[in-house]
Amino acid sequence: MKVFLVPNYYKTEAVQSGLTLELWLNRQGYDVAWAADQRSSLNVPADIEGSDLVISLGGDGTLLRAVRIVGDRQIPILGLSYGHLGFLTAASPEDVDILSVVTDALAGEMHVSRRAMLRARVYSILEDGSEAVLEHFGLNDMALARGPLSDMVEFDMTVSGHHIDRLRGDGVVVSTATGSTGYALSAGGPIVNPDFPGLICVPIAPHTIQARAFMTSPSDVVEVSISKNRPSNPAIAVDGQFLAPEGEIERVEVSRAPFDALLLDYGPESFYASVSRVFYGVRRHD
Repeated sequence: MKVFLVPNYYKTEAVQSGLTLELWLNRQGYDVAWAADQRSSLNVPADIEGSDLVISLGGDGTLLRAVRIVGDRQIPILGLSYGHLGFLTAASPEDVDILSVVTDALAGEMHVSRRAMLRARVYSILEDGSEAVLEHFGLNDMALARGPLSDMVEFDMTVSGHHIDRLRGDGVVVSTATGSTGYALSAGGPIVNPDFPGLICVPIAPHTIQARAFMTSPSDVVEVSISKNRPSNPAIAVDGQFLAPEGEIERVEVSRAPFDALLLDYGPESFYASVSRVFYGVRRHD
């Protein structure tokens, strides 16, 4: 078997834990490969092929990087928290022995949480009048927000051909259930159980009190079209990674991806325990 490590190279503790894990895994007969150091100027491809387990060592951002590296390969990902939040991760070395957690993961004794991914397609018009399409996948969200000129964005929201409204504001977040606790929550959206297979749409600082967050079915396609009455150059990010489409952005279509991310945890109670810990505070009863 082969294990692939994705550490946060900016955190010494995460890298040191990775080195400890590598030694231990080698002694157990496992091959180990590492994701490339993003700080390096060398563009070294990640040797993930043939991996049976991916372990991220960092915070939620590191886990999202692991998801991007895995892509559609359907390799389970174990998140170990060395970050500030660690909402998506399964365990923290402050609370448990990470070797015991990794042992459980390798033995198939952890719960596999299938997390819906989203697919964002950005359509833009090039100088010659032709249309270009940029496709990107994400675990958390797609955010369309006002660009560097800090002007408001006017856009139409349509769901599977049904026009919802024309809105003005700072933009919109379209998230998965997993991403509901990220940018969408900050914009006023609900906390959604990760088993929910649809999308959550949350306007960002809309210039109306009538706009509300809403959820879609798994088969719906959410379309965000830039109004021709108020052209703008919005910024578009998927899982916090800004996209650089060519030409003038016309619209973004967001739908559920044809594959899921596989995150390891200790069962459905892990989600509610994390909600209590992160958003409500840990309550202890004597």
